[in-house]
Amino acid sequence: MLSKNLVPGLQKLSKLRVSPEFIRYRSTISSNVQTGSEAIPDETKPFTQMPGPRPIPLLGNNWRFLPYIGMYKIEEIDKMSVCLRAQYGDIVRIGGLLGRPDMVFLYDADEIEKVFRNEELMPYRPSMPSLNYYKHVLRKDFFGDVAGVIAVEAIFSQNKCHIAMFFSAIFWKNKCPTLNFSAHPGMYKIEEIDKMSVCLRAQYGDIVRIGGLLGRPDMVFLYDADEIEKVFRNEELMPYRPSMPSLNYYKHVLRKDFFGDVAGVIAVHGQQWYDFRSKVQQPMLQPRVAKLYVTPIEETAIAFVERIKSLRDENSELPSDFLNEIHKWSLECKLISKTLGILYFDTSAAIASILYQLSTHPDKQELLYKEIQTVLPSKHTPITSDILENMQYLKACIKETLRMYPVVLGNGRCMTKDTVIKGYNIPKGVQVVFQHYVTGNEDKYFHKAKEFLPERWLKSNKCPFHPFASLPFGYGRRMCLGRRFADLEIQTLITKIIQQFKVEYHHPKLEYTLHPMYIPNGPLKFKMIDR
Repeated sequence: MLSKNLVPGLQKLSKLRVSPEFIRYRSTISSNVQTGSEAIPDETKPFTQMPGPRPIPLLGNNWRFLPYIGMYKIEEIDKMSVCLRAQYGDIVRIGGLLGRPDMVFLYDADEIEKVFRNEELMPYRPSMPSLNYYKHVLRKDFFGDVAGVIAVEAIFSQNKCHIAMFFSAIFWKNKCPTLNFSAHPGMYKIEEIDKMSVCLRAQYGDIVRIGGLLGRPDMVFLYDADEIEKVFRNEELMPYRPSMPSLNYYKHVLRKDFFGDVAGVIAVHGQQWYDFRSKVQQPMLQPRVAKLYVTPIEETAIAFVERIKSLRDENSELPSDFLNEIHKWSLECKLISKTLGILYFDTSAAIASILYQLSTHPDKQELLYKEIQTVLPSKHTPITSDILENMQYLKACIKETLRMYPVVLGNGRCMTKDTVIKGYNIPKGVQVVFQHYVTGNEDKYFHKAKEFLPERWLKSNKCPFHPFASLPFGYGRRMCLGRRFADLEIQTLITKIIQQFKVEYHHPKLEYTLHPMYIPNGPLKFKMIDR
């Protein structure tokens, strides 16, 4: 296996000098996010007046997620988000949640852009408390000093040069011939958080405040793409992203024996995050670096295609646990997740979702197959970076799937200072959640948003869309580090599968659920017909 060939090399990594320069982003709109010491206009409304479900004494908003009496299920948070948007508008406050600060759900793409473009050098992204506890306390014996980039609190200066080497072109060239609500047992069902988000939007509008969450600060859900853009474009040098308590616990407590002091950059903030990111970001996000991995990734894709052939039954149908086979194939699962804490579910979940969409939209699959035939006239023609670069319809199919069904429903930031969004003063420490699942499926931002139309992403498309309404990999200084590699894996495997097989699905329609990524809920019994 490829991973076995790389493990010895990882143990012998030496120092690598990487330029600490950061990617510069150019603003497409004038920023009007007001932060810090800037004067807050008289017409600004206080945070307490932000629309959203109001907590009740003692129970806060937790009762809304309880069986029988509650109207939301965490496992249907996609639907909840839509409901919140419809009920409260573009911005929603959710407070009174057990063990969590208040959150703000933001549904305005312009406001989302403002937040991202005004991020500090070290943005703070919320992490999962449970994962943090698992890594750093409960399983510290397993993770020890290598807890990845998710839910990290400790310092790992000894290993950051090793991680930079892992993503260097030299190393690979020589080695390759490849709303989290602090889950409380019995109370939440995370796989329905999509429904919750939809409900909040429908009930409260573009911005929703959620407070009264026991043990957690208030949250704000933001559903306005313009506002989301403002936030991102005004991020400071070190933006703060909320972390997952579960991930923090997992890395720093439960498996601290494994991760130790090197838990990555997720749930890590301040100077520690900045030091790590400055070493790793440049090589990780450079397309020219990812291009060097095309051949080894194609080799694993070819092997996986052969695996598919062996798994089919007499009707050319795959077994119900095919998703597990995709997990096994994923390079991210085998190599990156332990070192950097990048969740391997992202790539495999995206591949499963793309295959499902192509199987249920045979006309789009046929257009993709014709493109593949054009650039790869023979099944034995090797895939190159130039070939992938020219496969515009393939990229469009991937973007369209992730627009409608992002594997991560939203992105978030913790405000590092008082900030005005949608006319409301958001206090420092509040989590603002950018509801990309909702904004990505709204006609306000995408023409015929409910239809699977990869053509919308082609240059010939005349219907404009907001660039901050769909951000499956995030944006700015805390963008997904594995984006280039995930793109490469997805493009390569989808190409090889569609080149070899006509993919069909002849079973009841699958709903999507969080598990823990947003994926089709049910057995992926695809029928793979040889071409």
